[in-house]
Amino acid sequence: MNVSIPTACSGGRRVRGAYHPRRCSIHCRLATLMFAVAGAAAATPAHAQLANFKLYGSLNLDWELISGRQSDGTNPTVNRVSSNSSRFGLRGAEYIGGGWNAIYQLESSVQADTGGSSLGTRETFFGLQGEWGTFKLGKFLTPYDDIHPIFGNAPTLTTSVLSTAAVWAQGSLTKGQGGFDARLGNSIRYESPTVNGLSAELQYSTRDASGNADGPAGDNGDHASELRHANVLSLGGFYNNGPVELGIAYERNYKVRATGKYDDAFSISGGYDFGAANSAFNVRLSGVYERLKYGTLGGDITRDFYGISATVPAGGGLIYAFWGRANDGKGSAPDGTQVGALAKGPGTASEQWELSYTYNLSLRSLIYVGYVRINNHANAAYTFNINDYTIAPGGKPSGLALGMAHFF
Repeated sequence: MNVSIPTACSGGRRVRGAYHPRRCSIHCRLATLMFAVAGAAAATPAHAQLANFKLYGSLNLDWELISGRQSDGTNPTVNRVSSNSSRFGLRGAEYIGGGWNAIYQLESSVQADTGGSSLGTRETFFGLQGEWGTFKLGKFLTPYDDIHPIFGNAPTLTTSVLSTAAVWAQGSLTKGQGGFDARLGNSIRYESPTVNGLSAELQYSTRDASGNADGPAGDNGDHASELRHANVLSLGGFYNNGPVELGIAYERNYKVRATGKYDDAFSISGGYDFGAANSAFNVRLSGVYERLKYGTLGGDITRDFYGISATVPAGGGLIYAFWGRANDGKGSAPDGTQVGALAKGPGTASEQWELSYTYNLSLRSLIYVGYVRINNHANAAYTFNINDYTIAPGGKPSGLALGMAHFF
């Protein structure tokens, strides 16, 4: 058995088959257990040593200056330290014959800013992997979320207030509130092999009350959701070959919100890396389009979103720039009908602007600085995806982030 601490970035948001970079006593106990098992394995015959696992994690913290109009009309500036998807986990595989591996992962969130950890709250699963693809049971992000890294701020790990899933997918909301950028428990997932750059993913989440049910507004489900047969179906197709990366995804939430029969999301994104074809022009451009549709008691609400981004090398690091716009909410529902920050009627549009710079200190450490602003129109109230900040309708939350991250 092989126990190792990865020296490359690992753990976190999966990006086309790889893992994109994103203290407590429980970590010490896990590490002790891992080395104890490794010691026992060393005494077994060599032919039995067909399993391996790795400990991995990341610490990603930043200092933020945040402002945005409150319901009392004030617009205070708040400074805070945030832990942005910091994590600790273990993953492994065991060859079980016939070309198949048993695979597993247990990933926990870490509150690096205040101390503490929540066991198994992130990508946690058991599955089988072979030439026909990968089958998994557990808790993980949906195929719809795999659109995000194609256009999102990959240099800053698609996290913190700089996450570009603030307006896209209503990322700050849980699944039960109408969000589409969520990690879902009680899930079954299939991932196809990659053939000539093409791959597909399918995920079904039951929204049942097993384990620690988190109530109707959470990401796992509860007994009430179970009785109304609520479920989530998400599927995506992806192409990544040379300078071109494409993704298309659809997700339906059936009776997930108690006041809605179904919510639909459709998104398509593409990116082109000019540096792959011409090293003298090492720039990546990408774009995204999204259509959201919510069913409510008074009718449907629909919304279109589109955005563009660019990643440009500079001074040994990467500049990232993004602009995205959500149009006014439309549909058959009465004006003022609202799901999360998305409302029906005039003055419900919003734009997100972002500019950041990331610099790698080593293979495992980086620093970044970025500015983000969400320009809500009079009746819109979108806020940051990660480390959200409550504002009044028409508020324009903005944030300056100075961060650093290390991967192990």
